[in-house]
Amino acid sequence: MNTKKIEFILKEQLNLKEVYVTEENNHFKITAIGDVFKGSSQVTRQKMIYKPLINMITKNKIHAISIKSYTLNEWEKNNNL
Repeated sequence: MNTKKIEFILKEQLNLKEVYVTEENNHFKITAIGDVFKGSSQVTRQKMIYKPLINMITKNKIHAISIKSYTLNEWEKNNNL
């Protein structure tokens, strides 16, 4: 599975500001940034990210995912320390 394809899918379907995806041995690390996450719990945020990727997950194109998600404000706070 191509990391750029995952970035495109998530950015388009969730209207994210930024998405960063890395892959090692079919294990993907996703960092997603967007105000779509405002007011959402971490569990809800994960569900939001899984939803557009579910077909790739069930077809074993994606074996494992680690997710970090931030609103724009959270991202700015975490990256300006």
